[in-house]
Amino acid sequence: MNMKEVVLRLENVYKTYHSGEVETRALRGITLEIYKGSFLSIVGPSGSGKSTLLNIMGLLDFPEKGKVFIEDKDITTLDLDELAKIRGKKIGFVFQQFNLIQHLTILENVTLPMLFQNVSEIEAQKRAKELLRMVGLEEKVLRRPYQLSGGEQQRVAIARALANDPSIILADEPTGNLDSKTGKMIMEIFKHLHQDKKRTIVVVTHDSYIASYGEQKIIIQDGRIISNHQTRKEYIS
Repeated sequence: MNMKEVVLRLENVYKTYHSGEVETRALRGITLEIYKGSFLSIVGPSGSGKSTLLNIMGLLDFPEKGKVFIEDKDITTLDLDELAKIRGKKIGFVFQQFNLIQHLTILENVTLPMLFQNVSEIEAQKRAKELLRMVGLEEKVLRRPYQLSGGEQQRVAIARALANDPSIILADEPTGNLDSKTGKMIMEIFKHLHQDKKRTIVVVTHDSYIASYGEQKIIIQDGRIISNHQTRKEYIS
């Protein structure tokens, strides 16, 4: 009996974008299950549909056909307020561009998602400090993003993604703006979150080295999954 818990499921998902008379078929019948505690890499060339797939997983975009389930809840039946609540509580995002608010301190950046979920300011700041300590930035909580390096900003973004203790962390090219040494450091944080904290992680990348951190690798091309397989169990070093 398979006792794995599915935290996110896509069923025959299609997505087409229209720009004037130009039609772009981004996804063509994607079916996928993501299990609790898994580390999934999604790999594909530019224009393959991998970022569209991640956005649909994260409820930032919606399929024109097919269904998306978060912990067995069909999100296609929900209104915008319900979707926002699920997105805020169940999903943590890490983007290539960091997407930090420049005029706020890094402590405030990490605190903000919790305030949107009606966590008290005292409790939110306490948890934010713990998360920033976990990513090695406890001495810089009062700095603003522009005062940090790219790698430090991405560590803030990871702390922010964890703020509401999400079921799943989605990362879109999280090392794309970083040098290889800093990128490896960021992936080591994801590895720690997966191995030691039992987090569910999905990383979209075009980099085969970054993809090798995942225990499951999906290759997407022209909006279709062309390969879905388990990788080796041991982590790279």
